[in-house]
Amino acid sequence: MRIKNLHDLPKFSNGWSYLYVEHCRIDQEDRAIAIHDENGKAPVPCANLALLMLGPGVSITHAAVTVLADHGCLVVWCGEAGVRFYSVGMGETRSASNLMHQARVWANMELHMKVVHRLYQLRFSAEFDSSLTLQQIRGVEGIRVREAYARASRETGVAWSGRNYSRDKWSNSDPVNRALSAANSCLYGICHAAIVSAGFSPALGFIHTGKMLSFVYDVADLYKAEISIPVAFREAAGEKEGLERRVRLSCRDSFVSTRLLERIIPDIQTSLMLPKKGTSYEGETFDMDVAAPGDLWEPDGGKVKGGRIFPLNAGDTEAEDGSIDT
Repeated sequence: MRIKNLHDLPKFSNGWSYLYVEHCRIDQEDRAIAIHDENGKAPVPCANLALLMLGPGVSITHAAVTVLADHGCLVVWCGEAGVRFYSVGMGETRSASNLMHQARVWANMELHMKVVHRLYQLRFSAEFDSSLTLQQIRGVEGIRVREAYARASRETGVAWSGRNYSRDKWSNSDPVNRALSAANSCLYGICHAAIVSAGFSPALGFIHTGKMLSFVYDVADLYKAEISIPVAFREAAGEKEGLERRVRLSCRDSFVSTRLLERIIPDIQTSLMLPKKGTSYEGETFDMDVAAPGDLWEPDGGKVKGGRIFPLNAGDTEAEDGSIDT
């Protein structure tokens, strides 16, 4: 069902997770989509689908994209096995309040540092010593990640010699590195969908910087040691045939079992110091007409209603036909 007020954000946690497809055709079927490949047709009810990843060899109709957008499903065009993003759509919310808050915090050095500390703190159960420098926190985080790799290696028996892979020579990478890339890609996709759905910018990162997905990497790093690393090592310990597909399916199951969709946006709100009651500033009001241009900026920090003709002088009034009366 189409949302009546596009400024109201539905619960991202209501989504199923994601679906990755390649070498197929997608078209609309009723208020859902259907996937056609060499095995036949597979109907997909997209009302609860959070993310659709389109790999190589996919063709999709305009009608199918429209129905996916109506249901708030983020559509991503990506490379083989989902290891590279090429393009992405826009989420449902039309409010810019979360993006504006993120930009303000990002541009303020003191607040930016607070967000960095919060993003690191969310990865640990114990509180940081307040005297630790950023470099020391990075060192503690490095120890945590190395221990996560070592623990996964011990538990699965998969040898680990470090993160090493090349996108240009994908098949030359060892199985566990390919599995890690595939698992991280799935995690990036879900975090990307959550960020865009809530109206944040995937580019304005706090720990990571300089990339269009910097904030995606910030958020995804909260869950790698819990989800993508164990999944990758577990699947790499099995058969080498169909490794990337098994990793994607295992990630999907882990997203459900860890209730990841329910956690991402609250974790973002905590990191960015936003109230958890909602995903926007309390008290913000927006025009119901999504085609309206919105409010106009004022240099004193306020705003005035847009979408009308303004008089030349403050004391003049605007006539009903749009002309100016003095």
